Amino acid sequence: MLLGVNIDHIAVLREARKVADPDPLDALGICKRAGADQITIHLREDRRHIQDADAKNIITLSSLPVNLECAIAKEMIDIACALRPHRVTLVPEKREEVTTEGGLSVEGKQTKLQVAIKRLQKEEIEVSLFIDPTLEAVKASVALGVEWVEFHTGKYANVYAMLYANLAKTHHSIKELELSRVELKEILSEELCKLRHLSCESMERGLRVAAGHGLNMQNVAAIVEIETIEELNIGQSIVARSVYVGLEQAIIDMKAMLIR
Repeated sequence: MLLGVNIDHIAVLREARKVADPDPLDALGICKRAGADQITIHLREDRRHIQDADAKNIITLSSLPVNLECAIAKEMIDIACALRPHRVTLVPEKREEVTTEGGLSVEGKQTKLQVAIKRLQKEEIEVSLFIDPTLEAVKASVALGVEWVEFHTGKYANVYAMLYANLAKTHHSIKELELSRVELKEILSEELCKLRHLSCESMERGLRVAAGHGLNMQNVAAIVEIETIEELNIGQSIVARSVYVGLEQAIIDMKAMLIR
């Protein structure tokens, strides 16, 4: 299974103090040496972490393919077409959200998506849609003619955390915390079955399949077992672990988890 390392959170640390370091560009050589297959960055409309100069330098200088995540806003598509990364993953954005909270509503945005996708593909850029794992989203993605879908694994990761982590340290509603372990196991099983079925469905319809969001060393093993998912994009947990073991070791350890 391929590993895309999202280096946004290196820029998050830099932007917390508005200083020059750490520079996410410095991570490129480490990522390659550690066995990463791709660099992933998210250029947000509010520029909360990755900046325009970061995106330009990373795409220009990376020896690994770069997956640029961005919204479907015209400004962002203009930038993507100018920079020409290996792939663009179109994602939803809300200014008030801490992180991407769900998949793109592909069923209701066909016109805007078609315009963005055609522009990107004209520049010979692969296009992926970051979607919730639903059959409707898969069908809409096929109709839009993209090469990839990336399934949002946030619900799986959250349920896993509630089931196996210290609930006092997780940020979930009271209703969620009141769910029994039996119910949580059933929901977790349902999410995995859904991901397995829809990734197979996507592949049969000609799409390549990635997944990501909330994945870490504890919960990734079950996702790795889904053979029709060929790539995971993981960032926050790798960068967080690098505080203790270093970025190279954190990537090596995660890469080892992806061996089937």
